[in-house]
Amino acid sequence: MRTATTTTSFSFLLQSFFTHRLIQQRHVSPHTISSYRDTFRLFLKFMQRRLQKPPSCLALEEVDAPLVAAFLEDSEKSRGISARSRNLRLTAIRSFFRYLSFEVPDKSAQIQRVLAIPNKRYARSMIHFLTRPEADALLAAPDRTTWSGRRDHALLLVALQTGLRLSELAGLRPSDVNLGIGAHVTVLGKGRKERCTPLAKQTVAVLKEWLAEPPRLSAERLFPNARGGPLSADGVEYIVAKHAVAAGRACPSLQNKRVTPHVLRHTTAMGLLEGGVDRAVIALWLGHESVETTQIYLHANLKLKESALAKATQSNTAPSRYRPDDQLIAFLKAL
Repeated sequence: MRTATTTTSFSFLLQSFFTHRLIQQRHVSPHTISSYRDTFRLFLKFMQRRLQKPPSCLALEEVDAPLVAAFLEDSEKSRGISARSRNLRLTAIRSFFRYLSFEVPDKSAQIQRVLAIPNKRYARSMIHFLTRPEADALLAAPDRTTWSGRRDHALLLVALQTGLRLSELAGLRPSDVNLGIGAHVTVLGKGRKERCTPLAKQTVAVLKEWLAEPPRLSAERLFPNARGGPLSADGVEYIVAKHAVAAGRACPSLQNKRVTPHVLRHTTAMGLLEGGVDRAVIALWLGHESVETTQIYLHANLKLKESALAKATQSNTAPSRYRPDDQLIAFLKAL
């Protein structure tokens, strides 16, 4: 029989948050579970060092706003994480404390102080993507006389043409691919949202050849590792980086770029944008929650800006004599 103390302990509430709230009630994706799990694993280790207590013995009252803020600061300093990663960890902790607001309303003051911890602002860097010659050089890099080379070529082609996320690419199964009329791949993206992405004729032809390869053991993935098991995220990143280095010898501009699976996703989006595809369609293609997310590609596309500049008409306003601002207005401008 559970006592009131047991059901309101930090250990019980955290386990209930994962099993009851996230999995049973909200049916969140495995990616969200993994992300939140990793955050709390690090948070528990930090609390154990700071409070000198095993995590299972922690009282809820000890997990307060100053402790959360100290964990976030320690993550940035000792682990060298970015402000964006710091904010993602805070998102996981906030989600837990929002759950607590329903389970232990008598702790509302403590909960609200944690929820009031702000996100950290950071400068948004310009996104990176490959030009057409760079993408072609990357696709030509794998040695297609070998099994791994044919796999890598097919993987890179699918990544560049579909813009799938790393997790979606690594998780593709043969059953997710339809190579008949209206060829497409089906993926379960963020928020358990299923979407279909069409395949070009070249991609269809390459995938038909790849699926005709003798299977490696009982491969359950479209792109398995050498032992027939699933490629890990690190494995996909290694494949992309390895062939980017090789492609750099044929295309020198690649030598100055860090090529990752996400850069390939950006490349897909930029190709669609330059092809005149509407932002709403690009958002659907990439599985973005909002069209506003696709706005970053407009900011990064210099060709579109140059085209807009060329279309702009020059003003016919005649030059006028300079008149200084009022002193008070000048003061405000100088702030």
